[in-house]
Amino acid sequence: MADLVAGTGDLYGQRRAIRFFFDGEPQELRWVLRPTDGSVEVTIHEFPDVAVSPDLPDSDGTVVWSSVHPRPLFAHAVLEAAQNVLAEHGEPGYHAKWMLYPFPVGLVQDLRRMHLRDDVCHLPHDMSLP
Repeated sequence: MADLVAGTGDLYGQRRAIRFFFDGEPQELRWVLRPTDGSVEVTIHEFPDVAVSPDLPDSDGTVVWSSVHPRPLFAHAVLEAAQNVLAEHGEPGYHAKWMLYPFPVGLVQDLRRMHLRDDVCHLPHDMSLP
């Protein structure tokens, strides 16, 4: 979750592609976010073996998802997903389930600040996150 939230936050002020992955053991799902004039192109590549995929270019993976969304809508969806995970598990439950990583409260707060500051978004915003 932290990589998705941090990657979405990186869309603010950067023009380069942002990459992060989810380890599916043994496969890797590599997310590539490409900012374009107010939108974000999301492409998810699947690689069969996480042990070798970090050294491979995106083109060696199989595209399993590709879409383009306005940045405000994408950022809002990521914030909403993070808040739903926190509501379902709480910080202790999240940490117990994912063991190595605490819930990324600071990253979510940073993303929310940038989203509210820089995006025109008419959707409701839950401010209950610590």
